[in-house]
Amino acid sequence: MSLDLLLQHLRQTAALEQVAGLISWDQETMMPSKGAAERVEQSGVLAEFLHGRHSDPKIMEWIGGLDTESLGEFDLGNVREAKRRYERATRIPAELARECARAASHGQITWTEATRAHDFSQFAPALKRNVELKRQVAAHLTASDGDLYDSLLEEFEPGAISRDLHPLLESLRPRLVALREKIDAKPAAAVLSGHFAPSAQLDLARTTATVLGYDFEAGRLDQSAHPFSSGTVHDARITTRVDAADFQYCLFSTIHEAGHAMYTQGQPDAFLPAGEYCSMGVHESQSRFWENQIGRSRPFCEWLFPHLKKAFPQIDIKGADALYAIVNRVENGYIRTEADEVHYNLHILLRYELERELILGNLEVDQIEEAWNSLFLRDFGREVPDPGMGVLQDVHWSAGLFGYFPTYSIGNIYAACIDQAMRRDLPDRDDLVRSGTNAAILEWLRDRIHGKGRLLRAPKLIEEATGQPPSNRPLLDYLDNKFGELYDL
Repeated sequence: MSLDLLLQHLRQTAALEQVAGLISWDQETMMPSKGAAERVEQSGVLAEFLHGRHSDPKIMEWIGGLDTESLGEFDLGNVREAKRRYERATRIPAELARECARAASHGQITWTEATRAHDFSQFAPALKRNVELKRQVAAHLTASDGDLYDSLLEEFEPGAISRDLHPLLESLRPRLVALREKIDAKPAAAVLSGHFAPSAQLDLARTTATVLGYDFEAGRLDQSAHPFSSGTVHDARITTRVDAADFQYCLFSTIHEAGHAMYTQGQPDAFLPAGEYCSMGVHESQSRFWENQIGRSRPFCEWLFPHLKKAFPQIDIKGADALYAIVNRVENGYIRTEADEVHYNLHILLRYELERELILGNLEVDQIEEAWNSLFLRDFGREVPDPGMGVLQDVHWSAGLFGYFPTYSIGNIYAACIDQAMRRDLPDRDDLVRSGTNAAILEWLRDRIHGKGRLLRAPKLIEEATGQPPSNRPLLDYLDNKFGELYDL
């Protein structure tokens, strides 16, 4: 009886969280501008109510009444996750949970307006509010000898701590910088320019997502200021953004978000926590794997080339090899979401450094734009000409998602581990990608990653999926080999 009551409570809570997700999706895609103030209040009320459900004392009463030795693996996972969420929720006052949700909703709206105006000062007050609230959350969650930032990181990457994460991420830097310097000494790859009709871009994006395995009967593709994925097993929605001067942004953003959504569509349960995604690092491994190891591979370019020519007959690309060079062009640019694989993790290291300093109180919002520009000059050797190309380019801080950025690099590390193991198990993978028959690839991921839910911590999940503990070596070797061949290093 205790188990039935606990699972019923968890399912109802998850359903309400999904409603909250839908109004967030609506805010980014369909909501009229005058609905902003009402949406802020709606988000706050829902968050406060959900906080009450996560911190309901009955949860521990039900757990206390269980004979855990008789439970199966999945139910044990539900109990473990319910207890973890209860312990976090009971440390955070309900009013603070409500204010965080209101600040996130307002922050996203303000960020969109400030980004359009290329004016950080419009966004700064909302960011200050988010930072203040997240510092309070961290203070409530952190033990006296703990790390404030780790308490926020736990929300996205359970079990991860900065003491281990920092050296792992920083160890990427030397080989990435060395690779960039070697490529800088070589002639730059070609740039493809022209006008690419937005409707044709969206049609190509839908075709591509379908070929990869995204189920449109359980999802949809829309446009938003910043591409994202959200939803549940049978309603996993994705968005993209179209630039008429560059087809790559829409195409690869769609592949990235479809990777997220295919993970969601493959999860074992839509309403119980043991059936959810393992961590955001694992989630990002799926998006980055499909975007890079598949989408930017030579075999995929061989599949893509005729479809691209059909969509845009005017493009001047001689063949799949030329397309492969174009989509893997290494350029020291400003925008994270447009960054090549060589530079991408350097963008993440910068954001990780800044957001950690913000939460620890070593950096204030009034200093963040100058700090961003200074670190970008240090890491990329370029002056930031505009806040839209700097501190305003990412939506995450506007939504209070502090602790999220490191999961992108964790995801890249995991994706390379997965790629290495999959090539061992599917020796004909290149032929599958080339022919547009990706079902076996998706099945491998469903069996090893998606279907495991949240039964294991991320490092253990990756180890069991690949046969080896996760390491950054597969990623660094993959980048050296790929770009060494491309640039004749």
